[in-house]
Amino acid sequence: MAEKDPPTSLSSGKVASRSEVSDFLAKVARTPPASSSSNVCRLLFAMDATASREPTWDHACHLQGQMFTATSELGDLQVQLCHYGGFNHFNAGEWCQSAPALMNEMTRVRCLGGHTQINRGLQHAREEHRKTRLKAIVFVGDAIEENPDDLCHIAGQLGVLGLPLFMFHEGADPGVRSVFKQMAELSGGAYAPFNLASASDLKELLSAVAVFATGGRVALEQFERESCRATLLTHQLKD
Repeated sequence: MAEKDPPTSLSSGKVASRSEVSDFLAKVARTPPASSSSNVCRLLFAMDATASREPTWDHACHLQGQMFTATSELGDLQVQLCHYGGFNHFNAGEWCQSAPALMNEMTRVRCLGGHTQINRGLQHAREEHRKTRLKAIVFVGDAIEENPDDLCHIAGQLGVLGLPLFMFHEGADPGVRSVFKQMAELSGGAYAPFNLASASDLKELLSAVAVFATGGRVALEQFERESCRATLLTHQLKD
């Protein structure tokens, strides 16, 4: 199993290269949008809230609002925040329909030491999907302390259900990277690394997932034409 790295500076860790960001967006575009009888797009936003993520949690609170901004003209977006941390603690919040509502959910979370519970979060997502269809799962985390085979198995199940995983990996652990990439592939989703130095890119990638889930390929193509992603990448990312 891939263990957590010791705490590192905020500027350390792997940053997505321009080619990785382009590849991520291309995979999003190739992902078949989930069909739904409703105009409401439901995204499940799952996050690791263990102690190692405390330095970047507050910053993440400000990034998520861009998902609502980017989709404001495409349709209704509903996001549920799920997080784990501490001793066997897992929480699934209310479905939020605005950036302030989701921000309120996130600012009440405290990052506490504990083991990862990715499988538990994905099981919850699977049950939510069976109740009312989800368009995608967005996961943000930096470690794995579970059986990788079990995680890949449930990722494959999500793929069969047409529920893609978009895995955002904070840090540079190669073991975590390998498993997260496999999970994304098995589910029909995509993978992207990030750290605080590449926060602007994470913001645009999260927005891209929300735009695609809400408006499909045409909306994503329009989003790419209007965004300043290339300029941001030139200034912030290292190949």
